[in-house]
Amino acid sequence: MHYKILKTVAIILFILVIIGISCIAFLFIAGNNKSLSANNFIYTNEIQVSESSNSDLNENPNNNNVIISENMLDLNEIVGDLKIIPDYNLEFELPVQGATGYASIELNIRKEANSSSNLVKKLSPGTGFEIIGENGNWLKIEANGITGWANKKYVMINLPDIIPSIIYDDTNSYSSLFKSSEIDIPNVTGKQLYNNKAYNKRLSKEEYMMPVMYEMAIKIMKAQELALKEGYSLKIYETYRPYEAQKTVSTNLRELMNSNKTVYNGINGGGWNEGWFIAQVLSNHQRGIAMDVSLVKINDYEVGKTGEYKYMVITDYTEEQMPTQMHELSNKAISMSYAVDSNSKTAWEKVPVAKNMTDGAMRLRDYCVAADLTPLCSEWWHFNDLDARENIGSNYSTGRYYITECYSAIPE
Repeated sequence: MHYKILKTVAIILFILVIIGISCIAFLFIAGNNKSLSANNFIYTNEIQVSESSNSDLNENPNNNNVIISENMLDLNEIVGDLKIIPDYNLEFELPVQGATGYASIELNIRKEANSSSNLVKKLSPGTGFEIIGENGNWLKIEANGITGWANKKYVMINLPDIIPSIIYDDTNSYSSLFKSSEIDIPNVTGKQLYNNKAYNKRLSKEEYMMPVMYEMAIKIMKAQELALKEGYSLKIYETYRPYEAQKTVSTNLRELMNSNKTVYNGINGGGWNEGWFIAQVLSNHQRGIAMDVSLVKINDYEVGKTGEYKYMVITDYTEEQMPTQMHELSNKAISMSYAVDSNSKTAWEKVPVAKNMTDGAMRLRDYCVAADLTPLCSEWWHFNDLDARENIGSNYSTGRYYITECYSAIPE
């Protein structure tokens, strides 16, 4: 009798335990489902995408800068039909077709995509145009109603048109940051040295024009890709710099250096001199093979859309700590312990880094060097494309022109 009672009690307890476990499991699943559906977001591998925003993208194909909030960056993550950083088998983030190009020299425009084809027109250095096609080493362009083919080797391409995820801030075009030993340079610091901002139809906003030689743009894309994979982005302060602006800085810095002992000592000595901090004649900025760049940590971004192409728009970031402010022209800004040939791709590799180099500056250098760009020993922010310099040979830009117009179009 007692045995039957105990058996019954045991069965009842077992059933109660099963019911209890089931209830706990149900509550856990329900709680997760509730958090997943909160604010109408879908979570996939820690990335959240607004369902309503995704719908907007599909229903409004011409809608630009549609917001999609992200918790983490993953360049390979696909949510539904949206790839966060899309890969359309392109060389850049957006198509070259529809981007703005500029003649770096007197540029031959030919009827066909080969050097023996009939000459259609010669474009003056600095002339802008829309790129409407591509064939190997040739770009089909349209300039002032003239259509023809130009050799890529001598074309500068506008970076925001093809790599919109980079942050662009050309301070020299509105309020120059140039200082020396943290002392203002007369007629330079805080001054507008030129104007190169215009409405960019492709991006639906005012944007700086940041042209570099086409070959260098490919390397900048690689550096940005490496940065994005780790949650960082390049922040470019300057690429092409007009020769007149170069001379304004060099002339006024020399006058300040000769009248101010602190500035003089900050530039000279220890193997350094004025030429390491500002070229007195032509610089690689005029040639279109240099960029002044910093690095930021991405906090938040949106996804923009132009035509049928999506791209990243960084909306919040924290700039990495660097050795100095951008464009500090003194030995405070050196990236290496001593000077080496700036025209050598390898000489810098054996030089110890400067003591003032920060983690952020080292990370920036790693990205750029991995993309085959060459650092400058006297400026932590400056990187050259020495391959492009060699390939263009003596047919280089002298910078005697201003970049004032953007010809970009929405890609088809």
